Amino acid sequence: MTSQQRPAFDRGHTEDLAAFVRSAPTPYHAAASVAERLDAAGFRRVDENERWTQAAGGAGGRYVVRGGAVIAWYVPEGAAPHTPFRVVGAHTDSPNLRVKPQPDLDAQGWRQVAVEIYGGPLLNSWLDRDLGIAGRLSLRDGSTRLVNVDRPLLRVPQLAIHLDRSANDSLSLDRQRHLQPVWGLGEATEGDLVAFVAHEAGVEEAEVTGWDLMAHDVQPPSFLGRDRELFASPRLDNLLSVHAGLAALLAAADAPGPAYVPVLAAFDHEESGSQSDTGAGGPLLGRVFERSVLARGGDQEDVLRALAATVCASSDVGHAVHPNYAERHDPSHHPRANGGPILKTNVNQRYATDGVGRAVFAAACERAGVPMQHFVSNNTIPCGTTIGPITAARYGITTVDIGVPLLSMHSARELAGADDPHLLASALAAFLAG
Repeated sequence: MTSQQRPAFDRGHTEDLAAFVRSAPTPYHAAASVAERLDAAGFRRVDENERWTQAAGGAGGRYVVRGGAVIAWYVPEGAAPHTPFRVVGAHTDSPNLRVKPQPDLDAQGWRQVAVEIYGGPLLNSWLDRDLGIAGRLSLRDGSTRLVNVDRPLLRVPQLAIHLDRSANDSLSLDRQRHLQPVWGLGEATEGDLVAFVAHEAGVEEAEVTGWDLMAHDVQPPSFLGRDRELFASPRLDNLLSVHAGLAALLAAADAPGPAYVPVLAAFDHEESGSQSDTGAGGPLLGRVFERSVLARGGDQEDVLRALAATVCASSDVGHAVHPNYAERHDPSHHPRANGGPILKTNVNQRYATDGVGRAVFAAACERAGVPMQHFVSNNTIPCGTTIGPITAARYGITTVDIGVPLLSMHSARELAGADDPHLLASALAAFLAG
């Protein structure tokens, strides 16, 4: 397709996605940024520690935040206690390098930071890259403080080709020895990094009693390509889906009388298996389901009735066909950038999609006027998985796995079609409206 033939799309959604990604170098920042946007749209935060009265269950938008997870929902006027939910599920975390409990190292005159590998990153993509540091500080008074040093601070230096002539043939990285970033010269002193980060956050070092810190790429997202039809960014897996799901929820809240209670469930810890209090395998979403129904005057039978007709769209990125490695893809399933959302299928339940879920999402795409593509793995290359099967099994709800095709998934910097984020958000808005 030539540039003259390509359909013109409004890039405003993707430009806003770029701003969202920059505001969210960590899951904690992502949840906070979602909360800030919900506040601006008139949603009201509810506290898990307080009683959810019938007033909390009335019409309007609500949300809860726990760490790096946020669950938001909108109750339409006249919704019955057993009104089913429509859920967009996503996750706020991305593979990266995370700071160890004793972070201060030195070697051969270099000051370093001890890091642990989180999830399954493409390790080589973190080499020779300008990295900032961000995360959450836990303070002596029980509060937390977000911090974001969004400027070049760390670097994982690669070994020169002269010292490893085989590097271009087979690069092998030892996860313990080769990935500790440098951030200065001289001998490390215990407390160096935490003191620096505390100062950046505007708190006294002595007040910091715990921390959850991680490195992030400081290069901003950008459009690229001859016609700027591509979008390069860190953390598209899976902030792209969080942002699209938020846009869809706000659109559904503005629509007249949605037939369902639309929900955005943005979990943490998907990249490490979802087994945490803020992960899809934890109880957070189920408790929101139950307490929302009870706050609307329902009982346990109403909870079960609502879940019986609930549908979840598990939105996570997938693989676009790679022009240099086309043989790694299924020969008859080649998702392309700017071709619209992908429907992900795996008969061994690595994805939760079945015929019923497929029909629901296909109808949403049709209503939104959005094209839909299909993804299935090459039989010789097992696929990854998502929160979809976890959500389906935990709550017994119909779940369909969908997303946007990318190149360089799990790289420090990923590549998508510039139109696909808006196409996904449009399809999800139609899905939530039902």
